[in-house]
Amino acid sequence: MYDLIIKGVLVLEHRVVHGEAGVQDGKIQEISERSGTLQGARTLDFGSCYVFPGMIDAHVHCFSNPEEGFIATTTAAAAGGITTVLDMPYDVPDPITRIDRFLDKRKRVAAEAIVDVGLWASIAKSGGIDQIAPMAEAGAIAFKMSTFETDAYRFPSIPDSDIIKAMEKLETLGLRAAFHAENSELIHEAIRERQTQGRKHNRSHSDTRPPVTETSAVLKVLEFAYWTGVKLHIVHASHPRSIELISLFRKMGVDVTVEICFPHLLLDAGALDRLGPKAKINPPLREPQDVSGLWEKLCGGQVDMIASDHAPWGAIRKAIGSGDIFRAASGMPGVEFMVPLLFDQCIVRRGISAVQFARWLSGGPAETYRIPGKGRIASGYDADFTVIDSAAPWKIDETRLRSHSRLTPFHGYEGKGRVVHTIVRGTSVFNGEEVLVQPGFGQFVAGQAMKKEVLL
Repeated sequence: MYDLIIKGVLVLEHRVVHGEAGVQDGKIQEISERSGTLQGARTLDFGSCYVFPGMIDAHVHCFSNPEEGFIATTTAAAAGGITTVLDMPYDVPDPITRIDRFLDKRKRVAAEAIVDVGLWASIAKSGGIDQIAPMAEAGAIAFKMSTFETDAYRFPSIPDSDIIKAMEKLETLGLRAAFHAENSELIHEAIRERQTQGRKHNRSHSDTRPPVTETSAVLKVLEFAYWTGVKLHIVHASHPRSIELISLFRKMGVDVTVEICFPHLLLDAGALDRLGPKAKINPPLREPQDVSGLWEKLCGGQVDMIASDHAPWGAIRKAIGSGDIFRAASGMPGVEFMVPLLFDQCIVRRGISAVQFARWLSGGPAETYRIPGKGRIASGYDADFTVIDSAAPWKIDETRLRSHSRLTPFHGYEGKGRVVHTIVRGTSVFNGEEVLVQPGFGQFVAGQAMKKEVLL
């Protein structure tokens, strides 16, 4: 007899079955494709609801806003059906570029997380290469760098020479090098020109970041990866040509993965015109034909995952951009409503299969970052489940978001496919109405270069 039986429409790796899963000690032990064959001390019967493998958001910024943090973000994630978040390293006030900061952040996961959390690391603008191995051995999931400079200390552009050195080191460790790929020189020069001319209207944000500012940076790091052999990942690709370049280098033997963030699929540059700072993200929202091109690449099998790029800025950091878009912070929240938004757009409206949906939001991230026990409903895997009622309606109300950031361009959006239950390691963390566990329930998810002797 198992601790728990999960019944419903199970989304397995290659098929969907109306069956049940037996859970023991937080792990899936058995899958039955017939209901009523497994016995357990407790049963959760979700009827005709989809039971997906727990969703993984591989691109989250819990600490870009110091008023947010793990508690707010992971609470919102649980309510949004996300069972694992991978948190980015560009924290305020100090980025995760040193082993002491990494270990301190691991302690915060243990004390504050509601769902499971993996941690990204980065390198300093100069002199940071010697910190890569210690952070990798302490469990960093991967390393993110940028070719665009947002802030010389917290979010710097890494010099090419250090990018090469970092790639060489990461290749020996087997971890991915991920890049925010935008051309810093082109963008900053364009911003200076428009500021001098007084052209600070909403569309100036996207005008200063045309597609070439992304594709030229993507091409550079692809070429570096070709020569170093590192596993590469491109975050938030916003233009179909970037994905075409990635596909070309895959044919050359480069191990490169790519994500699209959901705003680039669901919004276009018109939202920036209408909503201004609310819709300001980096890279910017693109033209309608570019959005259509992203969907073609996604549905054509050229994209590994969809992520949120959850960046929970408060109202003040957005409001200062009214009248001068360059002053507004870039980014928007997403962990609480990404999954239902995408379910409605992908499965309800476009007829995309539940299996493919699970691949983009669970299996793809788990395989890309080699996260053991995550990403599938299968024997031996963590009992992480995201349960969605495909017929249940929802409406986004930004005033009720659990994140500190209560501003979203998706305010008022309506659709079908509501998250009705979230389960992490066999424990219900969200029941469709409220979060059920306390901070500290979530566990640290270690990267594959982790060494057991690196203790807190």
